[in-house]
Formats: sequence, C-alpha cells, structure tokens
Amino acid sequence: MSTHRDSIAQHYHERTKYHPETIGQKVPNIDWDRPPVPFKEYKLGTSIDLKPYLSADTEDENWQRLSRLLYCTYGVTARIPTLSSQDLLLRAAPSAGGLYPAEVYLISRGTPELPPGLYNYQSRDHSLLCFWDSNPWQDLQKSCFWHPALENTCLALVTTAVFFRSAWRYQDRAYRRIHLDTGHLLGNLELAASLNDYRAHLIGGFGDEGVNRLLYLNSEEEGTISVVPLADLCDRDQHLPHYPAALPSPTDTNYPEIEDGALLGYLHQASCIETELPTPKRNPDSSEDKYNFPFCSKVSTVTPPIDWGENLSGLETTILKRRSTRAYTGGALGFDRLKALLDFTYHPEGYVGFGLDNDPDYFDLDLIQIFVAVSAIDGLESGCYYYAPKARELRQIRFKNFRRELHFLCLGQDLGRDAAAVLFHTADLTKAVDRYGDRCYRYLHLDAGHLGQRLNLAAIYLGCGVSGIAGFFDDRVNDILGIPEDEAVLYLTTLGQPEVRR
Repeated sequence: MSTHRDSIAQHYHERTKYHPETIGQKVPNIDWDRPPVPFKEYKLGTSIDLKPYLSADTEDENWQRLSRLLYCTYGVTARIPTLSSQDLLLRAAPSAGGLYPAEVYLISRGTPELPPGLYNYQSRDHSLLCFWDSNPWQDLQKSCFWHPALENTCLALVTTAVFFRSAWRYQDRAYRRIHLDTGHLLGNLELAASLNDYRAHLIGGFGDEGVNRLLYLNSEEEGTISVVPLADLCDRDQHLPHYPAALPSPTDTNYPEIEDGALLGYLHQASCIETELPTPKRNPDSSEDKYNFPFCSKVSTVTPPIDWGENLSGLETTILKRRSTRAYTGGALGFDRLKALLDFTYHPEGYVGFGLDNDPDYFDLDLIQIFVAVSAIDGLESGCYYYAPKARELRQIRFKNFRRELHFLCLGQDLGRDAAAVLFHTADLTKAVDRYGDRCYRYLHLDAGHLGQRLNLAAIYLGCGVSGIAGFFDDRVNDILGIPEDEAVLYLTTLGQPEVRR
C-alpha cells in the first residue's frame, strides 16, 4: 500500500512552523553588530539621477512618471539616526525586521528616455544604475516563455530576493517573509502604476535560470521572484488585456533529508521552472464564497468607497508616509472604518471611477481566504469571523473576546493583545500544490503581502494603526480561532488605535 508524501512546499511549511514547546530551543547565533547591507552596489555602471524628476516643476513628464513610480514602489522615504555611523533607511514598502531582501531592476527595450539595457534601482539615492547597455528584451521574452504582455511593452520591472538579508535573522522561515515583503512592494507598484499612467502586468511563471542569467545574478545568493511588464497607458498599443500571472512548477515529493539552514535554498530551487508547463485549469468563478458555516450570524460590510482626494493625492501621500504601528492603546475602532478597509483591500472594482485599476493582477486570489478576530470594533460583537468577499459580509464562527489568546498566538507581542482586530490570510496548501506545484508557496505569500499592503495604506489614510505579523504559532491559530484545519495561515495584520509616543 503506497503512502502519500507531502510535497517539499508542504514539508517546508510544516518544518518552519513555530510551536510553543520548541520555539526557544534553537537559538540562532546572530551577530547583531553586523547586519547584512540592504543595498546592492556595482563597481561599474552609469548612474541616472532620478531625484530632479520628483519635482512637480519638471518639464519632462515621462521621466517624472518613471521617477515617481519607482520612488512610490520602493524608494527611501525616511531616515532614522542610530548609534552607529549609518542611519536606518526606511522604504515605501514595509519589510520584516527592516532587512529589505528585495532588489528592483528595470529592463528597457528602448524608449526615447531610457536606452536599451539592464538597470538596478538604487533606492538609497533614488537613481538608476545601468550595468548592461545591450538590448536584453528578446532574452527576457524567451525566459518568460514569450508572455504576451512583453510583446508591445518597452519596460519591465523585475524583483529579486537576496536570501541572506532575511535569513540572517529568520533562518529557514525567511522564505515566507521574503515573499510577503515582495508582495508589499507589488502592492505599492500596482497603485503607483495607476498614479503614473502605467499598468503593471504580473508574471510569476518564468524560467528562473534564464532571468537570473540575464541579470547576472549568483543564483545561490539571489533569485528572481517576479517579472512585471509596465504597459504605458499613454500609448494605445500598450492597452493590453489580462493574462494569467502564474504557471506551475513540478511537485517534488522525492526530496532527501534536509538539514536546518538548507531548507530555504532547497525549496527555492525545487520550485523553479525549467520548461513551460500547461497553465492549470481553474474552476469558473463561483458566485459563492468558500465557507458558509451553518447557523452563523452574518453582518453586511457594504460601504461607499474611500475617497482618496483629487487626483488620488491622498493615496500618494499615504504611500510615502506609511509606517508600521509599534503599539496600540487597546481602544476600539468604528465598524465603518473596518468596512472601508475591507472594501478597499478586496473590492478594487469600486475604485475605477477614482482612476485606479478595477482588476489588478494577482497570482490566484481564489486560493486566499480571510478571517478576522474582533476584539474592539464598535457595533460588532467580539469573536472570530470569516470574511466572504463575494457576499460582502462577515460570518461569525466563534463568540468570545480573544485578546489573551491573540497575545499568545503572536508570540507574546503586545500588538496582538491590544489590537482592535486581527486579520488572517490563509490558504488550502494541498489544493494550491495540486494547482501550481511547489511554486504555489511563492504565489500564496506574494498575494498575501500584496493584499496586506492595500490594507496598510487604507488603514493609515483612515487614521488607524496597522502592522503586519509573520511570526505566530501556526497550528494554534486554527485551533483557538476555529479556522478550518486545512487552512494554512500565511499572514496576520493587526489593526487598532495607535498609541502616540512622545
């Protein structure tokens, strides 16, 4: 009788779970005085200063659009003095531990402003460094299996991950955080593109080795995570339809015994794509949400869309001033604000009139589920709810206040205890592996991070505190909150009244 063996993605997820009984047993040997440098340097290359084009007075509109796109996506937006000689540089997209594992590259096919070549975005001084000046576009197309979004576009943004930057602190579990962090970046990119008349088309199904080689990466240290053609909406030929963003990889169930510290690298290599596999068949969109628990109370979340101000000025300002909240008061938030946050995060179709993309690219949102633990929302009973985005309602599955349990689930972080609500993104990992092979692990966390960033921005704009948490006792979340066992917890976002520290 054959026995089922988990895929490497499922094995990785189980191996990297935090458990109360073992979390303190493996204490990493971290040299806190020597953190990894979160910026990439090149010895040779030609630098293009983008700072002058941030000004509203510049006459070069195309340079201004590109400059602001990159700045809002991943630019340095704050400097915090430290006891060392180096300031802590914070970026537009949040990153676990301030480690910023993502790198951003721009590939140009050739535009009037930007000659063909390979460019690294130097966020530290907001510049583009050209490190290769030949036309790489055909090699990019080949590595992306001739994806149609690359046929008429002239620019593509590529995100990579420098693995050690995050693994230095979080070891093997860093692979989760790397993709959540990159998802935050992609959330910024989606919105910044709309602000600057671009449309971002996600490509997650590409030949890893080909893109890594194109960018001259050491694939043991740095790997490509996403390719994003940028359609210029000022050019009619670049008004493109939607295309599938995800392709499957093989599913590895024949992996060896893997030592701690080697699991991250093994999963990344196992989830690479060498040759294009058939696009997985997806069920037609259903009008029903996944869960409709019997006898649960249901509360509508229908609400008017958030008004981001004239020309979306409030959105750009929020992207640039966003910071993760460090402490909450424990006070309540109004239900209207929670409804607005859910609306902006999960219903982009309501914002087309504001100039935003009504159907932005994700890898596969059908796989993502949402649960909300409510501790202090005025007008809403405490408990755990399933959020049904298609029905636009909260469905209560547990009836108690979980403040004490949330403090425990979040590894003793006060953010969990003092939050007014904690939102959980989950996914059925078995179903995801069946659809996309082991590469699904990338897609799930990228999508969860993307959604989390929309939630971050809406919360800040509405005056709420917000902070993402990627460290939690995985299995206890399901047990305590009543979330079905087959839902793997991907990401937590805490929401509350921010504590003002003087």
